[in-house]
Amino acid sequence: MTDAIPPARRVKAGDITLSVHEAGPQDGLPVLLLHGWPELALSWAAQIAALSKAGYRVIAPDLRGFGASDAPREIGAYHIDVMCADIENLLDALGIERAVIAGHDWGGIIMWQAACLIPHRFLGAIGVNTPHLPRGSAPPLEVFRGQGGEEHYIVRFQDEAADDLFVGREEDFFAFSFGGPLPGGDLTKLPASITHLPRRFDAFVARGGLKSEEDCVVGPQLRAQYAQAYRLSGFRGGLNLYRNFDANWERMGGVDHRLSMPCLMISAECDFMLPPKLTAWMPALCSDLERHVIEDIGHWTQYEAPETLNALMLDWLGRRF
Repeated sequence: MTDAIPPARRVKAGDITLSVHEAGPQDGLPVLLLHGWPELALSWAAQIAALSKAGYRVIAPDLRGFGASDAPREIGAYHIDVMCADIENLLDALGIERAVIAGHDWGGIIMWQAACLIPHRFLGAIGVNTPHLPRGSAPPLEVFRGQGGEEHYIVRFQDEAADDLFVGREEDFFAFSFGGPLPGGDLTKLPASITHLPRRFDAFVARGGLKSEEDCVVGPQLRAQYAQAYRLSGFRGGLNLYRNFDANWERMGGVDHRLSMPCLMISAECDFMLPPKLTAWMPALCSDLERHVIEDIGHWTQYEAPETLNALMLDWLGRRF
């Protein structure tokens, strides 16, 4: 991964200011890229380079709470309605009426829910790893407790003391987080302890951290960039997204989850948290859907298979727009 991300500029988006990376011609088809946790707009560097070179106008913000963007402290400041407002306010600030919007990990959750809530701002939707799912019958935290008990990382993150779980250990945290894929890629065949990320991280540090660069899909220089960014921002903003899982579930009750816009879904064969089988719901929800699975990679698709991801995105964008 050698692509350098273009320098960011500060863009006023409603009541906050976001750090936004832009590339490509101003009159190109707008493509908005939303990153996940624990990532930054930096995660899209290879896609920014390829898409802008192909003539697309690419916009990649650090989400609120991340990197150099503003980071309100309140948990409610990360509710899905607020995240949708950030998308609208950013597009307004850039003079863009509608964009193709892509999301990975948490960016994907936000993107799919936004596609239901503010579809008038979407030309199309691209999910990377994160599928569009129907609203579950039970609150998410109840489901997560069923999967991994009180040590499930999302359950642990509900406690605001979790803000400090990784502070002072940022280098180790990103070496651990960007580990390579597990074989199999099926959460149902893995022990519940696989979801116990804070406990597993503590064990990783106790064992002496990363033993070989071959065990990590992101190189040391990029990991150092992430570590420094999170040293400055802290972890609270990203964790506040997790603290809105149940509130967002309540919000999405009664919302029509069916989408008519063109949708592209790119899954990773060995992503054990978001396995490709979760996309089985999507044909019923997305009337104009194309699905692909990238083999032999895990959750960090932009780093593990940047050229394949670029090719799939460019091919679909070229055919559909």
